[in-house]
Amino acid sequence: MGRRGGGLMGVWAEEQRAAQREREGQREAVLRREREAERAQRAYERDVARMRREERAAYRQRRDADALRRTREIDRRVAELESLLAVGCRGAAFGVESLRRDEVVEPFVPGPLGEPVAMPDRRFYRPASGSAQAERDAGARFERDRHEARAAEARRVGQLASRRREYEVWAAGRLAEIRAHNSGIAGMVGALREGDADTVVEFFSAVLFASTAWPEGFPREVSAAYERGRRRLVLDWDLPGYEVVPVAKGVKYLPGTDQEKEVPRPVTRRRALYRDVLAQSVLLAVRELFAADRFGALDGVALNGYVGGVDPATGLASRVCVASVAVDRGVFDGLNLELVGAVECLTGGLAGRLSARPDERAAVAPLVSPGQVSEDVVVQGDGEEPDLLTMDPIAFEGLVAQLFRARGLQAVTTRRSNDGGVDVEALDPDPISGGSIVVQVKRYRNTVPPTAVRDLFGTVQGAGANKGVLVTTSRFGPGSYTFANGKPLTLISGTELVDLLRQHGLRGRLGPVTPSGPEPAPATPAVVPAVEADADFNLLGMVWTGAVALDVCALVCAGDRIIGDEWFVFYNNPATPDGSVSTVAAAPGDRAAVRVGFDALPARADRLVLVAAVDPEADPDADLRGFTEAGIRLRDDAGTELDRLVVSDGRPGETALVLGSFRRRAGGDWDFVVGGKGYGGGLEELVGDFGIDVD
Repeated sequence: MGRRGGGLMGVWAEEQRAAQREREGQREAVLRREREAERAQRAYERDVARMRREERAAYRQRRDADALRRTREIDRRVAELESLLAVGCRGAAFGVESLRRDEVVEPFVPGPLGEPVAMPDRRFYRPASGSAQAERDAGARFERDRHEARAAEARRVGQLASRRREYEVWAAGRLAEIRAHNSGIAGMVGALREGDADTVVEFFSAVLFASTAWPEGFPREVSAAYERGRRRLVLDWDLPGYEVVPVAKGVKYLPGTDQEKEVPRPVTRRRALYRDVLAQSVLLAVRELFAADRFGALDGVALNGYVGGVDPATGLASRVCVASVAVDRGVFDGLNLELVGAVECLTGGLAGRLSARPDERAAVAPLVSPGQVSEDVVVQGDGEEPDLLTMDPIAFEGLVAQLFRARGLQAVTTRRSNDGGVDVEALDPDPISGGSIVVQVKRYRNTVPPTAVRDLFGTVQGAGANKGVLVTTSRFGPGSYTFANGKPLTLISGTELVDLLRQHGLRGRLGPVTPSGPEPAPATPAVVPAVEADADFNLLGMVWTGAVALDVCALVCAGDRIIGDEWFVFYNNPATPDGSVSTVAAAPGDRAAVRVGFDALPARADRLVLVAAVDPEADPDADLRGFTEAGIRLRDDAGTELDRLVVSDGRPGETALVLGSFRRRAGGDWDFVVGGKGYGGGLEELVGDFGIDVD
């Protein structure tokens, strides 16, 4: 039977065993921590790999969706061309009644002058005490106020009568103008019934121009003459060029090269569609003419279709006849245009002519030309809508003045020097709402800066004008509209200008016309989700002196709290979910940059906070003492500098700094508020103040 040793050696042995157990426990704890760290690292690597796969998958989905969107746009354009004749035949015919104006003028609105002046009430003039003097003082105040009220009422009645007389003069003139116009319309109807050549040519040329059946980008130029003996209209009408048919059949995204590739449309299919479009256009033009003739002015129509372009033999612009038809009304009325094959109908049923290779500008001989039936050939249109972006500046100002005149105003362009910042002077003759108007014209491609709107307001005040109008070929940002709100200013963007021109029979477009719309912008390497195509963006470029390496980040917030972790834009999250904020390559001279679409930010967000933090990998021991002479260059999306915002310098011991915040105001404008709060705990401490949990 054994026994436990005692004495000094036993105690020593027990201590050795205890020390051994402690060392083994520590070693086991170290191994356990290492295993846990390895598991955590593997889990982290799996999460990173999963996130990258998800990011790549999401990016590919966005690029695939963009390619699909472009393909659908091409498909819609082709469908529009294929159904041109059928859809056009379903439209209402042009009627002369649309030219008539209602014999109604705006009613007289007296405004504040229509409210009588309130007379004082004796009950509110009680004496301060019961003394006779207090009674006399109260009575005197009442009589004085009643006298002033009666005088004010007399002035109001006189002003109201004067304003009413002015209105009656204006209303009588306006009504006379409307009646004169309608009388002219009635005279035109009679002239059409009698077959007056000038009236017939003018009216039916207007029919073609006013038709809504023509797709955007189709040319509109006509040369016409009227053969009165045969009651036949003979005209040359411009047709679209070969480029009207999209070259691409669709668009595919190639993930291997991260590029979009256009799938070419087969040449034979493109040629066949173009030839069909020409035939449809000729038949539709003839249909529009006959459908609008309710006066018996047309027994027949002869139409020659011309295509403009460059003659490859001479390199000069030329027009080539690619289609021609002469048809009597009885024959044409017997056709069911919605079901015919356009080419077969034109060349077979109507015995017309159509070029076999119009894409190569192979010509056909016109059956009859306007010059053969009359020496008085009327030409209207200029062949192609002018590109407002490339127009001669003086011609552009003249076009704007012409638009104002078409709206019933008196308008002239100013001299090129000493114009005081005024390009067009206009006068609205309306005695109630009219007055002098100064117009500035900005032929820009980028967003008009708010400073231009402020300058216009100063010009209006300096000239003593009633109103100022700023016309541009580009667009305005929210700051411009906010500044103009409540002031006698009107802002007309490029798209609004084109619409106004077309409403008043004038012509103009923005940029070159392509079959499938504007050329898409090149793909951006960064993973930036798509936002609406018409959203305005700004570039916020950071500048500072010193060699400190910084990360510039952005937080989309509601108040002082971020609206979600995914709305923190930094080196590991280069864009918000909707792409309204993203990090981009800095412009020359900037050291970092953030791209922001303020209008595209979520409605619940009212702040965009910019922060800077020391890059711990590049400068692990640095602080912000080297962050000096700092600022933000506010640029438009094309890189043009609009403004420069000053921010606070860094301080020793700080490794992160709130540069400032853009804050949404009630009117929708964004103001910049300088920050300055610094943090010694780096980016982690800073973002914690905005509600981001950092492990």
